[in-house]
Amino acid sequence: MSQPPASLAIVLVHGRGRSPEEMVDLVGRIDPEQATWVAPAAPDASWYPLRFMEPGALEQPELAAALARVDQEVRALEVQGFSRERIAFVGFSQGACLVSEYVYRNPERWAGLVAWTGGLIGPEGVAWDLGGRLEGTPVLLSSGDADTWVPSSRMEETARVFDAMGGAVTLKIYPGRDHLVCDDEIERARDLLRKAL
Repeated sequence: MSQPPASLAIVLVHGRGRSPEEMVDLVGRIDPEQATWVAPAAPDASWYPLRFMEPGALEQPELAAALARVDQEVRALEVQGFSRERIAFVGFSQGACLVSEYVYRNPERWAGLVAWTGGLIGPEGVAWDLGGRLEGTPVLLSSGDADTWVPSSRMEETARVFDAMGGAVTLKIYPGRDHLVCDDEIERARDLLRKAL
């Protein structure tokens, strides 16, 4: 199979009530050289109905459909010639939760995971299966400690899970930061993606 012209593919996943265009604008600020990206749109701008720390059964069937949509994008990129080591994920808020969950359920060596204000999906006290291996996949998790949508405790828990699975994890919690993506997060994502290139 011939190699695609870009060195890296990025799957961009927007948050609840947001749009693919917003994610394209954010990745444009990162300006990854020699990269291509896809930005799927959620039905009615929502990937699943409830907050991400509700019991998983309450999120179905929408969560299963959302994970299948991410997988569809991955498989389409593979058809274009991208190996999984050259596919990265960038998500914000609900989208960050979704790509985190996708990588957790599909553990292998990916080009990278950037989860801005999002973590693994499930209620408090869930027992995570740590059997899968991420083989050094770079993982950036970042949020604000004042964010009312994503508790920093779940960000820390997500970091521990991915670290135990063999990811190269960076966790950054910003004091007083609201529900947005700050310039430092852009810089950290830029560094991760350029290293992936």
